[in-house]
Amino acid sequence: MLTVHAAPLVLPVGAAAVAEGAVAVDGDRIAAIGPYEEVVAAHPAARVRRWPGLLTPGLRQDRARELLTRCYHPDPREADELGELPLWGDEFERLAATMDTARRAGSVRRGLQRMLRYGTTHVVGPFGADEPALRTALSRSGLVQVPAAGGPAAPPDLDPFAAGGDLATTAHGPLTVGGRADFAAFDVPDEAALRAGGARHCVATVLAGRLVHRAR
Repeated sequence: MLTVHAAPLVLPVGAAAVAEGAVAVDGDRIAAIGPYEEVVAAHPAARVRRWPGLLTPGLRQDRARELLTRCYHPDPREADELGELPLWGDEFERLAATMDTARRAGSVRRGLQRMLRYGTTHVVGPFGADEPALRTALSRSGLVQVPAAGGPAAPPDLDPFAAGGDLATTAHGPLTVGGRADFAAFDVPDEAALRAGGARHCVATVLAGRLVHRAR
């Protein structure tokens, strides 16, 4: 089904920003990018989803491996004891000493789900063949694995902007007609506000044309 995603500002990266813009999605591909009125006129039968703020390419999580293998993502039922934020360092090591396979796998799944809530669509590996549970969870999530992009290492953080990059260096790549429909919407007015406030303002994540996260 063809869907038009509209926002007050579309930032394709590598091309001019589009005020009152839209991205049309057909299957897992981008069919059009441009002003809302033009995109809708060209696709009159499309379902329309409207988002506040910005629509940008999906983000790349450079510290995915650490976030999934060296952090513990608490189950909501553990919030009273462990809180809601990822645990690493000494806290992770203490838990890992007694963690069984099922609990570790649950942490990985929750970590992947939380990445989607931050507008992440691509994750930097490697994820080795000796980690079948991790590779299976990653495959099921739909997140795209990419090679390391280089640059200075930063502490693991679910927010890809925590490393200090701008949108061009933090996005997985530009939005292009014919390209895969991997993008996110953030409830902020512009890129400066996105960098300042971080990806926690994500209200929607689209992965291969599928809406995989929507803020309540």
